[in-house]
Amino acid sequence: MRRGRWILAAAVPVALLLGDVVYWRLAVRQLEQGYHQWVAETARRGWIVTADGSETGGWPMAATLTLHNAAVHGPLPDLPDGVLWRAEGLEMRLALLSPRTLDIAALGRQQLRVGDQPAVDITADTLNAVLPLRPDEPPDSIDLQASQLTARQDGGDATTIGLLRGHAALAPQAAEGEPAVDFTLSAEAIHLPASRPWALGPIISSLAVEGVIHGPWPAGGGLAARAAGWRDGGGSLEIEHFALGWGPLGLSASATLALDDQLQPMGAGNSHIVGYAATLDALSAKGLLSRSAATAAKAVLSLLAGTPADGEPATVDVPLTLQYRTLSMRQVPLVRLPELDWPAR
Repeated sequence: MRRGRWILAAAVPVALLLGDVVYWRLAVRQLEQGYHQWVAETARRGWIVTADGSETGGWPMAATLTLHNAAVHGPLPDLPDGVLWRAEGLEMRLALLSPRTLDIAALGRQQLRVGDQPAVDITADTLNAVLPLRPDEPPDSIDLQASQLTARQDGGDATTIGLLRGHAALAPQAAEGEPAVDFTLSAEAIHLPASRPWALGPIISSLAVEGVIHGPWPAGGGLAARAAGWRDGGGSLEIEHFALGWGPLGLSASATLALDDQLQPMGAGNSHIVGYAATLDALSAKGLLSRSAATAAKAVLSLLAGTPADGEPATVDVPLTLQYRTLSMRQVPLVRLPELDWPAR
């Protein structure tokens, strides 16, 4: 009897170990098959995926497939050279306890080139995307997280983001006017290129936006035609929450934006502004606002602002409108935006 117990005690962990090995091999096979199916599908759409080799690993807690010197190159509408992304490594990971969630991590140095623009060199301590796996259906959401993300174009100064998080929920079958994409994006400790004279300083302490894109983006035709189709189908961008901390400025806002008959942004919203006087002075000093516009804006805001506590910056709640490329505050023009030039092709 005692001998039988010892045999059973030894057999249980061996069985568990063998089961884990078999499960791991099945998960690795799922990863490899999914990768090759994705390569074939993207090839049918004109995209090319290459790698200098791959290896599997991750046992005992996960199944991983790592691609070496991975590259993705494919067409984008209205960009003759398309888009090219390279990475020293790309790791796809399935946790054995969560096999319906795919974690993709970019490893080492990366490079991104869009159209005929100079390539952007990218590094990050971590850069991960997480997608839910659904049988015979594309993912309906994506989560992105990066830390110490640095981007540098053509050997110039770098832009660094200490922490970046994003989420998008996708509804590709959305009808006209219905939510097609729900998204959130947040970033902290944004260090802007030091070579440029930023009016509010070279560091954005925090940025967050949450919103909904209504209406699907039409397929086919030139970019201008598709933008017009999206507009005519009730397309709009609803910013449910926007928050920015940059130098003296603290801003929170909500707005609804669309495209006018000239395919230029238009819309209206409400904002809560902290430190408006110092912000307007800084913008005027750098020539981003005319002195008269800054003076008029401060006069209007001072009438609307509450009385601040001693040593605290003044705060104000104010409506904003964007029409004919002019951003206005209570009918006081603040700044005229550059025209969006939509390619006709």
